[in-house]
This record gives sequence, C-alpha cells and structure tokens, in this order.
Amino acid sequence: MPSSVIKQFNYNRDHARLTVTFTTGRVYEYYAVPAEIYAAFRTALSKGTFFNTRIRDHFPFKEVTPRKRA
Repeated sequence: MPSSVIKQFNYNRDHARLTVTFTTGRVYEYYAVPAEIYAAFRTALSKGTFFNTRIRDHFPFKEVTPRKRA
C-alpha cells in the first residue's frame, strides 16, 4: 500500500543501513537496523505507522538529503 509520508526506502544488508526518502524529498539514513526490522517494514500495511513506532527514535540516523544546486 502506498504511503502518504514515505516515498521510498532501501536497505543495505552489508551495513545494516536503512535509507528512507520521505514525500517531502528529505532523505535519512538509519544505522544498525536489523534485517528483521527491514523485513517487517517492507511488509507493514502502514509504512508511516511502522516507521514512527519501530524505527524513528530507535536507531542512530543522519539526514543525507542532496543539496539543490543554485
């Protein structure tokens, strides 16, 4: 089911890194995310709810939104 908040997400299993792109265009990387969390996120009916309850504020992260050129 499409999300009204999350545009897309990708997981790097080798680095346990989850990259989430929001519909606002902001991109964040979450670190030390177990593969089981990613798998559950992938199959969650509500990506936004799952993200808010199981990922946000649970893993270290940083914003990696690409800068727009002037």
